Amino acid sequence: MRSTPKRYLLDTSVILDDPANILRLFDDSENYVYITDIVLAELNNRKEDAQTEAGYRAREFFRLVDNNKGHSVTRKILPDLPDAIDKTKTNKDRYYQLTATYQNADASQSQPVEVPLFVIYRPHYRITNSYTEKYGLNDAKIAEIADDYGFILVTNDIAFKIAAQVEGIASQSLRNASVENPDELMFDTTIYYADPTELTKRVELPDFTQVTLIQKSKSSTNEEYQTGVTQFAIVVNGQLEMCDFDRRFGDKFSPMRVRPINVEQKFFYTILSHPLNNVIVVSGSTGSGKTLIALQAGLEMIEDGTIEGIVYARNTVTASDRYTEMGFRKGDQSEKLGYFMYPLYSAINFTIEHMKGVALDPNVEFSGNTNSVKKETATTTFMEKHSIEVMDIAHLRGTTISKKLVIIDEAQNMTNATMKLIGTRMGEGTKLCVIGDPKQIDHPFLSRRRNALVALMKKALNDSYVAGIQLRHTIRSETAQWFDENF
Repeated sequence: MRSTPKRYLLDTSVILDDPANILRLFDDSENYVYITDIVLAELNNRKEDAQTEAGYRAREFFRLVDNNKGHSVTRKILPDLPDAIDKTKTNKDRYYQLTATYQNADASQSQPVEVPLFVIYRPHYRITNSYTEKYGLNDAKIAEIADDYGFILVTNDIAFKIAAQVEGIASQSLRNASVENPDELMFDTTIYYADPTELTKRVELPDFTQVTLIQKSKSSTNEEYQTGVTQFAIVVNGQLEMCDFDRRFGDKFSPMRVRPINVEQKFFYTILSHPLNNVIVVSGSTGSGKTLIALQAGLEMIEDGTIEGIVYARNTVTASDRYTEMGFRKGDQSEKLGYFMYPLYSAINFTIEHMKGVALDPNVEFSGNTNSVKKETATTTFMEKHSIEVMDIAHLRGTTISKKLVIIDEAQNMTNATMKLIGTRMGEGTKLCVIGDPKQIDHPFLSRRRNALVALMKKALNDSYVAGIQLRHTIRSETAQWFDENF
């Protein structure tokens, strides 16, 4: 039975959060969506902004509705308006119907989804006769329409929402792109079992969930206790795939690789190199080994022929200092890019030092001394030998990367649009590893709760195509750990 349709009036903030919010509120023809001429004007003023994601979303909105299907409509066309509307307040309003066209996310359904979007034009807003505040007149105009038509106002502006509710206007928020508690996103779980045959049963968990298995038993007095047997597994196609970390990272592990040193890193290494994994998103605190472990897994996959090389890409967003951005640095493009690649170079240098410690003839395998200019030569030689290249995110557009491990660093400083650009550049046989720390936001228009890293992590919770993992242990130093936990 069809539920009673809702009639939503959207504030500009909802569309700037994500133009797809219109589709979500439409809810497969269950509801009706309206905007005012005020919102249309605000979006139009925003679309020329090429510096912020809000400008991108404004342009995206107009791309969605620019399909030559817009036309003026009469009041009778407006769906499901209640009879109680005071026509003396609305009789001069004019109406226009747009059609927002969304491509269906399901590739098996080729037909796009068309959402009717109704625009209400009001020649004169009554609130302008009495409004005396310096700011907020546009919000007051939108609220006037919501009140006159009995709409549910949808706004992400908390002050506007509170003001509307005080006036008795039904209102709510819709923050699709925001992740309210990124630290609470969990990709691991603990399963207690008594009978080992329980481990063969199907589990209703997303693929690549990290599982700690703890055996329990009962004493002669029928009291439960843990036997001390602890195992680890990941979920693959609804089944537990056991992870024998002692064997995987024991004596048979290549001495030329840097071993993962805790369970989190071992899960990360195992999932990244798993043949069924294509995309992994990793949130890790400072010094947790994100880049180092990704590099080690990549080197192993190059060695066994799974991939042909590694691409490391990182946003050239700095710590809010415009004079340290690429355009202000000395040198050519490659030299400028090098400033931003220190995490990779640090991981490579650590790996080189480890390899020199176990190599039979380090002078042949490596060039240079640790504390000399020749160390740079050793890094370059290492990258060439293992087909490791660095790339600016901006240069991914128009490329296709095949059979590589692509490491995207500092994803917390990327917008969802940038992440989509990255993902659509991935070719056959390529693995994508997205890493970052949501506590370290340098992008002026992003926040800890709103960035590409946490957005992808949220998707990983429910979509088995993307594996997610949190690295919570800082191993760089006690000082690094203290700052991570206390600032």
